[in-house]
Order: sequence, then C-alpha cells, then structure tokens
Amino acid sequence: MANPVGTFQTYQAVGNREDLSDMIHNISPTQTPFSSMAKKAKATNKLHEWQTDSLRAASANQQVEGDTPGNTTVTPTVRIFNACQISSYAFNISGTQQAVNPAGRADELAYQLVKYGKELKRDIEKNLTGNTAYAAGTSGTARVTGSLEAWLSTNWTTQNASPTSAASPGFSSVGVVASTDATTPATVTQANVNAIIRACWTQGGEPDVIMVGPYNKVKVSGFSGILTNTIQQKAGGQATIIAAADAYQSDFGLLKVVPNRFNRDRTLTVLDMEYWAVAYLRPFQSFPLAKVGDSDQRMILAEYCLESRNEAASGKVADLSTSG
Repeated sequence: MANPVGTFQTYQAVGNREDLSDMIHNISPTQTPFSSMAKKAKATNKLHEWQTDSLRAASANQQVEGDTPGNTTVTPTVRIFNACQISSYAFNISGTQQAVNPAGRADELAYQLVKYGKELKRDIEKNLTGNTAYAAGTSGTARVTGSLEAWLSTNWTTQNASPTSAASPGFSSVGVVASTDATTPATVTQANVNAIIRACWTQGGEPDVIMVGPYNKVKVSGFSGILTNTIQQKAGGQATIIAAADAYQSDFGLLKVVPNRFNRDRTLTVLDMEYWAVAYLRPFQSFPLAKVGDSDQRMILAEYCLESRNEAASGKVADLSTSG
C-alpha cells in the first residue's frame, strides 16, 4: 500500500535522536587460572633469586653397634633465579572526549583504565604459562621472565615419535632455557598423562591440577576415570548430558582439570601449585604521565616474574595436536 502524498517519514527527518544502547558488550575472556592459583611473592630486585633443596635417596642405613660412622658429605642448596619482566600499556584521552557524554560509560578515562587492566592481566597469564626463555635484558632490550613450560625439565614426555626433538633443558647457569618443540604433534594419551603424574609423585610432588588448552580439554574429558558431577533431575524436566571432566582421579590423588585460554594448547601441564608463585617487584598500578597538550595520559603496568620453587614437583606432556 502506498503512503499518502506528502507523508513526512523518518527517512526525511533530521532531528530524531539516535537509538544507541547505553551498554558496551565485551565477551573477551578475562579468566587467568594459573595466575589466580599461583602463590603471591615479593621481589626486591629485577633479578629475583631463591633456593631449592632435596633429600638424598632413602637407603638401608644399617650401622654396626658401637660403630662411629664417618661424616656424610653435606649437599649445598641450589640457587636459581628469574628476571622480573615489565608489562605495560599507555594511552591518551583528549580533553574533548572527556567533556562529551559517551554512551555506555560515565568517564572515558576510567573505562579505558579498566579495559587496559584486563588486557594486561591476560598478557601476564600468557607470559607466565608459555615456553619462553629467561632474558636478563639490556638498556635497549626488555627483560623476559622464564615461563612455565621452559622450567619443566625433570618430568616430561612428548607425543612426538622422536623424543629428542622435544628436548626440555630447563634451568642452567644462564637462566631457564625454552624447550624445543617437535614438528609433528600427536593426540594426547591417558597413559602419558598418568606417567607424568606418577613421575611428579615419585619426585615428591603432590600434583593437584591438570592445566590444558581448549582442544585438549575435550580430549582429556574422554579419559576413563574422570569424575562427573551428579545432577538431580526433577520428574518431567529436561535431561542434562554430562560431557565434560572437572576432575581426574589418578592413582596418586585427585587432580582438577582446568582449561586455560592463554597457555599453549599443544602442551598439557601437571602442576603441584604449592611450588609455583608470581613474585611482584611492582604490583598492578596505574599513574598519570606528564600532561602534553589537550589530553590526559595514563600508564598501567606490572613488574613480575615466575618463581618456580621446585619444578620437579610438576611435569608436562608436550607436542600435542591442537586440531583435527
């Protein structure tokens, strides 16, 4: 049906108010499982150091009555270290933008501070859980904190057919060194995960977390021995399909299965969280920068390092497929 001649429509109108929702919808994930589970520590210098120790292997220790045994050689502690890495963002907001009335937030500067804070948190999680070597830094290059995968050198295995191509050197006198990725990853197996859990326990650890990326979280959910939640269903209600794993009951204890969006999906880690900490030289902070012209400048940063209190309590299954 045609409109009557001369009907004034929205297509001709120039004074109608816009319909802009006063909400901003952001689905980007901000959960940081490893950072949240790790202990918090204090660093007092850009090179953060700590010590590890271990007991000698158990022996029969049979002594003759009345004998005077010789002295046992004292084994010194091991002194290890990591670099405190700086992660930061800086941004400018013009004076005009601060003066106008934006939709979805009362104050542009405050909104951006919160947003950049979340992004910084995600960056730190990725840096802590990756496969990054220690770097001391120079006046022209950034310091780099050695990350989780690089520390794990005692208990590890690979799904690759050639284990030597996935060497995991770990800590040395020059700091923690990144492991070597194999070129042909394969599907994670329950046998390999069990082997790493057993190896951690044999070393003295009590692993309590299996941390894994999204693709291999699904694979782990297919393992036998997985525990599932029991859900009571009311008569006449819809049924609930349980198709995920929240915990894995191993021969050496119960482990939470924790998916992480920011670690590398190609590596599954078995962790005793008692022996992991994030040491902060400077915790999360924001501050104004010098005002230049008609804008407000802010910086948000953290200076931190991964403290591997004893990597032998944890382990990894490396070189996993991430698709297929």
